[in-house]
Amino acid sequence: MRVDLETLSPASAYKLMISALVPRPIALVSTVGEDGSFNVAPFSFFMGVTGNPPTLAVSVEHRPDGPKDTVRNIRAVGEFVVNIVDEAIAEAMNLASGDYPYGVDEFKLAGLTPAPSARVKPPRVAEAPVSFECKVVHMMEIGRSPNTVTFGEILTAHVRDDLYLPEKQRVDTNRLHAVGRLGGPQYCRVRDIFEMIRPVVKR
Repeated sequence: MRVDLETLSPASAYKLMISALVPRPIALVSTVGEDGSFNVAPFSFFMGVTGNPPTLAVSVEHRPDGPKDTVRNIRAVGEFVVNIVDEAIAEAMNLASGDYPYGVDEFKLAGLTPAPSARVKPPRVAEAPVSFECKVVHMMEIGRSPNTVTFGEILTAHVRDDLYLPEKQRVDTNRLHAVGRLGGPQYCRVRDIFEMIRPVVKR
């Protein structure tokens, strides 16, 4: 089956993409507005970009009337926190995903706890297994919607004590129990993990 995406409506092209680009990690992004109000919302167009310096990117589609609260707050403050979603906070993440009016505190609505960050103004999600405090490196608009893609340098990471492997300087993925985004209302659990060793190529 060949599908030329330029022949599809934007909605149909989007459905094809999100059902094939799976699983996607979920960035539960917490921000603070100029008025001090908190916001937290999930996005799955999210990826790591580089390790030097450690940088990630989150893409947020605009509403018909303009940027979402997350983008407004990031532009105003220049900082944000990406919280990783595990099974324990999946339902709360889903509650926070609603298209609520500006100023609604999704922390309270979803039953999540804002915790002070170490180096940025926005709070992190206390219940998240991993949180990345970020400062904005670059923001750009792409697409006809458009989407705002934010690149953030990770300044500080918060990792739950039982998940951090100090000898390997990494998170124990087997115990993280992360949740991935699929198409439509579908999600997946990261439980069935296997290993493959990359070939060593001598040069």
